Amino acid sequence: MMKGNTLVTTTVDFWFDPTCPWCWITSRWIGEVQKVRDIQVHWRPFSLAVLNEGRELDPGYRAMIDNTWGPARVVAAARELHGDDVLKALYDALGEQIHHQKNISEGDKFLPAIEEALKEANLPADLIQYATTDEYDTQLRASTAEALDKVGDDVGVPLLAINDVAFFGPVLSPSPHGEEAGKVFDGAVAMASYPGFFELKRSRTVGPIFHGEDGQ
Repeated sequence: MMKGNTLVTTTVDFWFDPTCPWCWITSRWIGEVQKVRDIQVHWRPFSLAVLNEGRELDPGYRAMIDNTWGPARVVAAARELHGDDVLKALYDALGEQIHHQKNISEGDKFLPAIEEALKEANLPADLIQYATTDEYDTQLRASTAEALDKVGDDVGVPLLAINDVAFFGPVLSPSPHGEEAGKVFDGAVAMASYPGFFELKRSRTVGPIFHGEDGQ
């Protein structure tokens, strides 16, 4: 981003729940943006289970949401025990296992996916124990609350902040690549720079299309 004649690095805070396919696609877009724009990305844990606590949900959706605790808890534990620098690799590995390899089964709290993801991210295998405990729930709740404090509680993920201006989205399917990814990001930066911007939305006409499924 140019400010006068000076190139200024754009800061992106990206809150993610590893189980959300839409969030995963948006994160792949951000990865493409990093190749063509000067941005600094900070990855932040988020929990759809925390977001939906106490809400009346369809029983099937409630069961699905309750099953998302595991990956989010492991991400929070990894952050506390090993620092922010491990989050991107762990998210990449979890996303690969969950969304591409489909290494999940109903009611398993994503444990097989977590086990493989920890190996891929070169993290200690014993982190998987935190998938089924609340030891780091305080930190997970705090990170989720930080995001919601910025944008409101009637959203989910993907949720990002550009230069500290937070919003839900963008929801993309499939994610753009190369300079096209950069142009989409330029638009998001422009919207975020206007104090009166609040919402931009249209109905989805396709489901999540992951990289490799769109012929790119």
